[in-house]
Amino acid sequence: MLRFTFGEHYYPNKCHMDALYHLRIDSPVGPLLISGTTTHITAVSFTDNPEDVFHEAPPLLLECAQQLFEYFAGDRKSFDLPLSQPGSEFQHRVWDQLLKIPYGQTITYLQLAKRINNVKSIRAVGTTNGKNAIAIIVPCHRVVGANGVLTGYAGGLWRKRWLLDHEGGDLFKGMR
Repeated sequence: MLRFTFGEHYYPNKCHMDALYHLRIDSPVGPLLISGTTTHITAVSFTDNPEDVFHEAPPLLLECAQQLFEYFAGDRKSFDLPLSQPGSEFQHRVWDQLLKIPYGQTITYLQLAKRINNVKSIRAVGTTNGKNAIAIIVPCHRVVGANGVLTGYAGGLWRKRWLLDHEGGDLFKGMR
């Protein structure tokens, strides 16, 4: 199970003192930019600049790329990588809950707010979901609006739909 590593004060943490590396890979949802240090993955983002070329990548970024290739091939349903992204305690609680949404299932923003025991935080939960920097691995695409309506996704709704279709899940499974 993936979990975020907390530094002395929730973030920034020690991994942000390390050199930051980037690796661009091609995927069925367009080019992805993997960022991280030698010890943590700090971002997986969609990029519209396929010309980005990076010459050096530590083994961890190569392992992340391999796990993403396996995911896209349908051979991987969960990831096993050390993650780190800056955020408040609240944001980390939300992101930790995203990691608990099973492959092929979706939940609503309200259900996510209930999972962190704060129903009144539904808007903050939505904002935090949108600030997730580690796309696909921290599966913010599995959170949908009421009644299964697809709502905002940093990579575009077409990518969110593609990822959900790829996982082959019932859009309403987990919402019942």
